[in-house]
Amino acid sequence: MTVFARLSSPICFHLKTNHNPNHGTIFSPKPHKTSSRKPLAPAATPPLSSAADVSSLAAPLAVIGGGSMAALAAAISLADPERRRRLQADEVGGGDKEVVKEYFNNAGFQRWRRIYGDADDVNRVQLDIRLGHAKTVESAVKMLMEEGSIEGVTVCDAGCGTGSLSIPLAKRGAIVSASDISAAMVAEAEKQARLELSMGKDDLLPAPVMPKFEARDLESLDGKYDTVICLDVLIHYPQNNADKMIAHLASLAKKRLILSFAPKTLYYTLLKRVGELFPGPSKATRAYLHAETDVERALQNVGWRIRKRDFISTQFYFAKLVEAVPV
Repeated sequence: MTVFARLSSPICFHLKTNHNPNHGTIFSPKPHKTSSRKPLAPAATPPLSSAADVSSLAAPLAVIGGGSMAALAAAISLADPERRRRLQADEVGGGDKEVVKEYFNNAGFQRWRRIYGDADDVNRVQLDIRLGHAKTVESAVKMLMEEGSIEGVTVCDAGCGTGSLSIPLAKRGAIVSASDISAAMVAEAEKQARLELSMGKDDLLPAPVMPKFEARDLESLDGKYDTVICLDVLIHYPQNNADKMIAHLASLAKKRLILSFAPKTLYYTLLKRVGELFPGPSKATRAYLHAETDVERALQNVGWRIRKRDFISTQFYFAKLVEAVPV
């Protein structure tokens, strides 16, 4: 399988767990505290895939328990989510990468533009995912800013989605090169950037610089940047391809690499599997979880080490965020 890119959503598990898919933060391994608001749904429903939405899962998962687990296990054994995905791949004439591209240029674009934006026509789960992704973006910006101003710093936003990271970086004077596999996402990001960056300069910030937006997949990215950031994208990569992509992204970065990914644990793996029992267009793409030790190993293999870590979580979004630097 060739390496492919999803470039645009958060680490929200196909139960939507994340996360990511996607998106304040503390710089310690401790979990990020959730909001003091009432929980949005019963406690056992995080998200799992950056390209799926779990609004349809809250009710089914809430009633799973006791003897219901036996029925659930039987259903899981009979389900064939991979067959559904193969049929979807055949429809677009390709494999994972083509499915991802097709999804985020069409139904996925409409869904995630609402989630990432400020539209009111989102359900409780989608609103919670929006919050989780925003916290991931905030944490990534905070990591960047911890050493001072980023004015004039070159940044590659790999998998920019609708510009939720590129725009705040540009407002702080960073020179941003932003890309996404979805041309629809790139067009929306550029539209939003032009709108927000033309609204008037903040006297407390340097002059904003319009990002350079391109429709490109991750493996085609080249050049050298002070910092490379890839948020809520690795969920579209199986581990062997994720290793290659981490190495590729590190080769583009001169000083640091910031990554977010959906953490692989027994709990999240089970949630992901349960989510696959419920077919729907939002689950067109595969969702891959990654153990933090595997990500760290991939970085060590190319001479990088993790310097900062964070964990972002809301009711339906879970993401590990790491900042790596050359050894």
